[in-house]
Parts: sequence; structure tokens; C-alpha cells
Amino acid sequence: MQYTASVNQLTAPLVQELIDNADKLRLDIQTMENGCTIIDAGINVPGGLEAGRIITEICLGGMGTVAITSSAYTENWPLSITVYSSNPVLACLGSQYAGWSLSHEKYFALGSGPARAMATKEKEGDVLPVEELYKELDYRDAAETATLVIENDAIPPVEIVEKIAQACGVAFDKLTIIVTPTSSLAGSVQVVGRVLEVAMHKAHELHFPLENIIDGMGSAPICPPHPDFVQAMGRTNDAILFAGQVHIFVKGSDAEAEKLATALPSSTSKDYGKPFAQVFKDAKYDFFKIDGMLFSPASVIVTAVESGNSFRAGKLDNALLNQSFGA
Repeated sequence: MQYTASVNQLTAPLVQELIDNADKLRLDIQTMENGCTIIDAGINVPGGLEAGRIITEICLGGMGTVAITSSAYTENWPLSITVYSSNPVLACLGSQYAGWSLSHEKYFALGSGPARAMATKEKEGDVLPVEELYKELDYRDAAETATLVIENDAIPPVEIVEKIAQACGVAFDKLTIIVTPTSSLAGSVQVVGRVLEVAMHKAHELHFPLENIIDGMGSAPICPPHPDFVQAMGRTNDAILFAGQVHIFVKGSDAEAEKLATALPSSTSKDYGKPFAQVFKDAKYDFFKIDGMLFSPASVIVTAVESGNSFRAGKLDNALLNQSFGA
């Protein structure tokens, strides 16, 4: 795979759109003393669905199109997000994947978005855990500006901002950090908007050749937000696990396409069958005790473009979705 586009350059106009329309989108724009721009999308301001839609496109590195629509494929939850990318591997794994763990004292957050593709080392000898993934993708971004999206209900401390800027090799005033609490409307949208990304991540975990994935789309219902973090996180995950739908177009044999389709759905996991908040509680709030194969869409279609044949697996579960969403 050879990628030449800069995900940070592609997202720059989207970041500027948030800044220029902050009042309309109910966002708060702050400039830290060091010059870094902070976009609050739900901590001290309401934010909203449209802000979440734009932030999702930013997370995708400007290489995806995101729409909020009404759909009848779930019984009680018509509001849906649809994500499409003609470069799903780079958009999802090279940008959107929340693979940057950031911490300082009691502050912890996961970072996603295009800045990940610029980060090399936080400090001398400290290699980021995503380093191997970018070697596999054969991609490293270079740009004058960098943007990172953080899922947290507080503005990051200056120490984390400095760590991000240093790892990306940009000046503080060229760095933008967007903060989206999971309990907010924008946070709900941008997490559910990872429906295609979880399919890419699971395909990678299943050792399907990433170079054979050539196109893809995904959709899932937008969950009602919840003020409790665990419940909010559970609902965003359940939107994908119980009602996420993905269609992937691949090169290669029918046998490989069918094998991928069969293995992808969330229902193949041993932890499938109850709302994610309960799964998380049963795991004593330890993500590492949860089966990694759970994080995937409910229903998938894999089309082998060279034969024209398609393979479907998985199912939607309205009962579990209603239980999670508090119907």
C-alpha cells in the first residue's frame, strides 16, 4: 500500500469549519498560554450532533464521508450515522483508531485522529505503541499542523499537550486538540461513527491482508447520551455491537471473503449477549479481560470484487439494543 495524501492537511479545513462556526455548533474555542488550540465539544458547552459528524470526518483524516440520516432498520432508533471511505484502511486504522494512550498524574485519555500519523516518539527511546502499525501501513504523515481528538470530560493538562506536540514535531500554535466527552452528543456520534473502523481493526486482528480491502461503508444507530460514563460508553459500543452494519469490498478469492465475513460479526465473541456496560462490570472494569473479538459490527457483507459474489453474516439484535438504550 502506498499512500501520499496528508491526513492532517486534509482535515485542516474541517478543523477551521469548527472554529469558524463555533457559536452555531455550540462549541468553545480556547487558546492555551503556549498557543495550542483547544476545541471543547461537550464539557462546558452542549456541542451537538452536527459537531459530532464533522469531528468524525476529522477522526477519519478527511478521507471519509459521514452523514446523519434516518433509517428504519432498527425498531425504535431511527437516527443513524453512515460512514463511507474509499481508503478505509488508512482512514480508519491510520487515523481514526483510538490508539494513542495519554496520561499524566490522574488524567488519562485515548487519542485518535490524524495527529497519530505524525507521532513518532514521545521522548528519546519511548516508541509509541502504534509504531508497528504504521510500519505495516507503510505510512507516515508530515504536515505543518496536527489535530488530535481526545475522549475525556476534562481539558488535557499542559504536560499532555506538550507531549503531543513533541511527538508530532509541531509548534504548540500548530496543534489543535478536540475534546469530546463520551457522555455528550458529539461524543456519542464520533464513537458510534467508528462502526467501519472496528471492522477494519478486527480484519487486521484476523490477519486478513489489509491491501486487499479496497472500499467500505458502515452505519449504526446514534445512541441517546447518558450522564454516567460507563453507561454512556456502553451505549456507544452497543450501537455497533448490536446494530452496526458494514459492507466491505475486497480483492482475493471467494473463500477468503467468506472466511472474513463469517469471522467479523460481534456475535462470534464469547462475551456477546449482554449490554457492554454489564460486560465491562463483569470484567471488573478491566478492558484487557474482555474478548477482543467482541468489538465489531453486528452484521457484515463482504463482496469479492473479482468474482462479484457477496457473503453475509451476523444479525441485528433489537432486544439487546433496546435494553442498552433504555427504551
